[in-house]
Amino acid sequence: MTLPPRLLILLSLPALVTMAVFFVLPLAVLVGETGEGGAAYLRLVDDPVFWQGLKGTLVLGTVAPALSVVVGFCVALHLARLPEGRRQGLLFLLSLPLTFSGLIVAYGFILVFGRAGFFTLLLAELGADPAVVGAMIFTPAGLGFAYCYYLIPRVVLVMLPVLVNFDTRQMDAAESLGAGRFAAFRDVLLPQVTPALIAAFCLTAAVAIGAYGTALALVGTQVQILPLLLFSKISETGADLPAAAAASVVLMAVCCAVMGLAEALGGLRRRG
Repeated sequence: MTLPPRLLILLSLPALVTMAVFFVLPLAVLVGETGEGGAAYLRLVDDPVFWQGLKGTLVLGTVAPALSVVVGFCVALHLARLPEGRRQGLLFLLSLPLTFSGLIVAYGFILVFGRAGFFTLLLAELGADPAVVGAMIFTPAGLGFAYCYYLIPRVVLVMLPVLVNFDTRQMDAAESLGAGRFAAFRDVLLPQVTPALIAAFCLTAAVAIGAYGTALALVGTQVQILPLLLFSKISETGADLPAAAAASVVLMAVCCAVMGLAEALGGLRRRG
């Protein structure tokens, strides 16, 4: 049954109004804040700190989500094989990190992996230097490690329904025809879940690229990423609101490009 065009427009009106009020209008205001005929964007282009921040954002937004996808996929694969009751209980525990704010996550990692943290002191008993071990959490690698704490549950939530609904008889059929376990996994399971893996990666990449609270509390401004660059440009010591607005537009454009890439690749996989 095909709905009349007028009815389709009427049904889509609430979504259009929501998009206009909560996306188009704020974006227009944000672009207007840049002002100066685009001079704010020129200042960003000429600022080496911006390029360092963009590079750091892209690296962090690629490595941490990639690691999270690998770990999250393995966890989801294990959960999919468990009975329903155990799966739901473990899934509840895995979802707890999503309820914590970025500040809580950062301070939790400091208490565990910082210079006086439990894990650091435990390694010190084994002969490790606590000053060296405790400083690692305040590096870009440590920040990526902290990001994985709340990126992995997102991957599990995306992948688990796909794996639960996967027909495992296809794997059994492949093995009965002579394929090894790994070959069946590679040629049967992996191609069918690739669109979900791409979606999970792009979702977590967008989250990692825009994350702010964890980075600020954990590394301050020691690591050059765009969210922290925004903070520095609106702080009292270096207020530059037009440049901050321009940087936020760039940051949003990167996130939109990542999500658009997920849709484009997912569409190609479905058509293929």
